[in-house]
Amino acid sequence: MNKEELSTLRQRKQVLRKEVRARIKETFPANEASKLLRDSNLVFSRLFDLPQYQSAKSIGFFLSMPSGEIQTRDAIRQIVQDGKVLFVPRVGLDFEKCDMDMVGALVPPSSASDQDELFYDCWPKNKWNIPEPPIENDAHGNALSLIAQPGDIDLLLVPGLAFDSNGHRLGQGKGYYDRFISKMRGTADENEPGERKPLLVGVCLDEQFLDYDGFDGIPVTDHDYIMDMVITPTKTLVVAMTSG
Repeated sequence: MNKEELSTLRQRKQVLRKEVRARIKETFPANEASKLLRDSNLVFSRLFDLPQYQSAKSIGFFLSMPSGEIQTRDAIRQIVQDGKVLFVPRVGLDFEKCDMDMVGALVPPSSASDQDELFYDCWPKNKWNIPEPPIENDAHGNALSLIAQPGDIDLLLVPGLAFDSNGHRLGQGKGYYDRFISKMRGTADENEPGERKPLLVGVCLDEQFLDYDGFDGIPVTDHDYIMDMVITPTKTLVVAMTSG
């Protein structure tokens, strides 16, 4: 793809981002949280019914922004109750690097049953007001946090501004998840999908699923990862089955 083609693709993505953000803002006003929570929980009800979720020992999951996107708080409580090993994102302070890790959450046993508080409520928040796991060291300065390595995460829940029926994802434009997935997938043979981890499951609201007359799909480059599955409140789309 030459520079002109890449510039055109980026412009198309920017137009789509503007359209989808406007749609979310109109459908889910910040002062009316009940519909957003209801639709979010419908998505995760579908997730929990999947055999791929039930067989997964470890889950990579994001902590949602307070508003404007699918809400994950209730789902995280369920994942903890189900006894899964939970990995959550940590971007850190250097936002210009556009890089992130996923860190194993140290979840107190009482957190699963507490209906009000969750283990991450006391964590520091990044510039998007999203909690991030603190960097914890032992007395000798060694990191206590378990940072995910290739093979550690069985199923990765991927947020996005929009998805389509091809499994294409429109992110926020920083590339955090594509870089992270590249680190996790490593040199896995694309011709042996059963060997690939993690399974990539895009989750979004119906208003973020782009499938309408005249729409030819979210534009992608070779660096954009395609989801294995996409879940909305009303559909579960299997793009490619790659159970790990």
